[in-house]
Amino acid sequence: MIKAILVFNNHGKPRLSRFYQYYPEDMQQQIVRETFHLVSKRDDNVCNFLEGGTLIGGSDFKIIYRHYATLYFVFCVDSSESELGILDLIQVFVETLDKCFENVCELDLIFHVDKVHHILAELVMGGMVLETNMTEIITRIEEQNKLEKSEKREDFLLKQTAGITAAPARAVSAVKDMNIPQKIKDMKLPDLPSIGNLKF
Repeated sequence: MIKAILVFNNHGKPRLSRFYQYYPEDMQQQIVRETFHLVSKRDDNVCNFLEGGTLIGGSDFKIIYRHYATLYFVFCVDSSESELGILDLIQVFVETLDKCFENVCELDLIFHVDKVHHILAELVMGGMVLETNMTEIITRIEEQNKLEKSEKREDFLLKQTAGITAAPARAVSAVKDMNIPQKIKDMKLPDLPSIGNLKF
């Protein structure tokens, strides 16, 4: 079972953290710090999995990670999960993010947190792997995007029709409030210039 999914940058700043087992907030921050400390010290030429830290469960847990550019993608799992299977899942996650954001970068994870969490929820839910087929995941994301766009359009149209239906009533009340004959009397016309001795 997957216990936690963490994404942090080269400086240890968390960009995504999803815990599938309850930990208090301060414990979660300690786990992120300890995991970063364990992972960032490792050379690029060593294997991408190691035993979990003392905070997340000790020797029964494994940390499986991949380092892409400025980001570490880390999955904390128990001993029942396959290391190579999780490495493949990380690859699917990153490629899906890349397709959805067109060359994903750290800023995408910061400014589109809801979309990233939605993509992650298509892969893993409750610590169990749901889907590993990237085309299926992307299809679901596109369906969600279409649904959100149609809902926004419906909201916009409802607001517009509410404004249009209220417009005639507002126009009638505006005309009633005007005293048109008095406004005509109050109108001041400029004096016409005199043109010689013209008689009409």
